[in-house]
Amino acid sequence: MSARGGTFALTVATARPAQWTKNLFVLGPLLFAKRVLDPSAGLRSIVACASFCLMSSAIYVLNDLADAEQDRNHPLKRIRPLASGMLSRQAAWLAFGLLAALASVLSISLGSQVAFLAVLYFAAMVAYCVRLKHVLIIDSLVIAIGFVLRVVAGAAAVHVEATHWLVACTFLLALYLAFAKRRQELTVLSGAASSHRHVLSEYSSSYLDQVNNILLGTVVLCYALYTVAPETVTRFGTDRLIYGTVFVLYGMLRYMVLLHTGRGADPSVLVLRDRPLLIAVLCWAMYNCLVIYRREITEIGNRLFSSWRY
Repeated sequence: MSARGGTFALTVATARPAQWTKNLFVLGPLLFAKRVLDPSAGLRSIVACASFCLMSSAIYVLNDLADAEQDRNHPLKRIRPLASGMLSRQAAWLAFGLLAALASVLSISLGSQVAFLAVLYFAAMVAYCVRLKHVLIIDSLVIAIGFVLRVVAGAAAVHVEATHWLVACTFLLALYLAFAKRRQELTVLSGAASSHRHVLSEYSSSYLDQVNNILLGTVVLCYALYTVAPETVTRFGTDRLIYGTVFVLYGMLRYMVLLHTGRGADPSVLVLRDRPLLIAVLCWAMYNCLVIYRREITEIGNRLFSSWRY
């Protein structure tokens, strides 16, 4: 492999495209606003998602630039291109600038509201990388806020308002995953946790277990209440979304099992690697599509049947 090709591959690894699954939250409003069959809304939603994918990759590069020294003390992160010294800091800074610039162009193309939310997300994540990830509890809250900004930006992209239920469910789920990740880091690093990141020494496994138990129940309850809320039933003309709660509950319980048996990696990666967890997510998505778009699906089916019949 040429030096240029090697640098490109290392830069892509630092940008962590595998983490782009987190930005699927941007597409959430498209589904729950019943705009999936609107080509214009679909395109705008995809562009918004792409913008946040590039923006989050820029943040990952910045994070690795800031944490290169500490990552050398981590059993897994020490092989990252910047921590291992395989990728130069100059190349990383160039990648950061290009990714941020491309993300900005895409967000601006969707209008001032999406651009403003993208700037807020970028500012919050930069603050996280520089300082806030070292502050107890605030580190996880900032991550959760980042997910909320994704959802609100996705709603702005398709010209709908993100409901307070959608915001609340997103925030609580993201907070659960953020604290679960801290729990996983304590398990992997054990006694070396504080040398990797000082804030980890301020957490304890028992505290994080209690927090995650509380958040697990809160997320499931909040989602269940959303599905039967009067405005939800009015919007979709049914209260059957409640039955999809079983997939939410199973997915979160499955992730907790993986977490406590030492198999709980980053959720965005784990959801693609753990088959039961992936099946739960896909079943949840398919069930919601069937319930929300049942009339459109029935109409399309009738048209296809009529054309085949005659």
